[in-house]
Amino acid sequence: MPVALNKQQTEDFAITVQFLSHYVGSTGTFNTYRRETERLLQWCWHIAIRNIGELGREDMEDFVHFCQKPPKAWIGLKKPARFQKMDSERVPNPEWRPFVATVSKADFKQGKRPDKAEYALSDGAIKELLAILSSFFNYLLQEDYIYRNPIALIRQKSKFIQKRQGPPRIRRLSQYQWRTVIEAAEAMADEHPERHERTLFMMSVLYSMYLRISELAASDRWTPTMNDFYRDQDELWWFTTVGKGNKQRDIAVSDATLAALKRWRNHLGLPSSPSPGDDSPLMPKSKGKGPMTSTTHIRGIVQTCFDRSIETLQKQDETEEATALMEVTVHWLRHTGISDDVKRRPREHVRDDAGHSSGAITDRYIDVELKERHKSAQGKAMKSD
Repeated sequence: MPVALNKQQTEDFAITVQFLSHYVGSTGTFNTYRRETERLLQWCWHIAIRNIGELGREDMEDFVHFCQKPPKAWIGLKKPARFQKMDSERVPNPEWRPFVATVSKADFKQGKRPDKAEYALSDGAIKELLAILSSFFNYLLQEDYIYRNPIALIRQKSKFIQKRQGPPRIRRLSQYQWRTVIEAAEAMADEHPERHERTLFMMSVLYSMYLRISELAASDRWTPTMNDFYRDQDELWWFTTVGKGNKQRDIAVSDATLAALKRWRNHLGLPSSPSPGDDSPLMPKSKGKGPMTSTTHIRGIVQTCFDRSIETLQKQDETEEATALMEVTVHWLRHTGISDDVKRRPREHVRDDAGHSSGAITDRYIDVELKERHKSAQGKAMKSD
């Protein structure tokens, strides 16, 4: 049974819900912010026995250490829903845990399973935790709920986060891997068009237009439709989407992408090009009516194509390429498309199509300097003449 909250805990809960309400327009952001504030409240009430207004610098350092190594009872091995229905009532799910132990896709395929004893937060997760909680406490300051931001008082955050020299590594497919993946999608579409024409179109637009998975699934804030592809007065094709931060942008459509759209529409029995009034779903469900709404379903479809590609690479004795592909996620397709295009297109064009907030983000995909640095190192001998 859920534990009753005292007056101060009820107020902490209410102000947290009020804070989270500002992020309901973006499902991904809302879920991330809820996860971190939820953990904080659970820790305050069950471990620290303190209220939000009582937290100081040392408390927050203790909380970060707690998140780095939580008790096993707080760690789950799967991600069940927070609540479940019982006798028509919504009640807490006893299987849910604030933290979840995971293993990499490659290790899972090799038979390894999550282990609570091996749970660890990455540097990126700790950095995200501190940033979100700092934003949360700043909000509470503005609401006069607290009088200090305890995260801001942590002077040496470097003891929690390792600093990295240079830009972060971009996770992307090699040219050989991408060719194998798209050819696998083509083969699947030829073999079973009723199932995989959609797979082929999905893979095509995720790569060629740098789409995020959330930009393909229908949600409360946006539903991608056929007439999001449109032709301007110069006979040029564009695609309108709503991405991260609920920002709308127009993406230039390549000839190859337009050909993929025409093939997809022909399979659906539609005219080759969408009209301005064609508001049918861009990604319709395979069964039933309406658009796809589940990003989990989309991930599963893409993973099916990845699995086929891994099998192909293994048959070709490309063991390293196959093993590396086991780690790939859907988002790598966006990174791969951007990385390939930034080599041949003006940076500003790629920036705007990708929806980057600044050119500095796009610059991370330019690896010319890295190649030159590696080239200069290759000639170093172990023994000098």
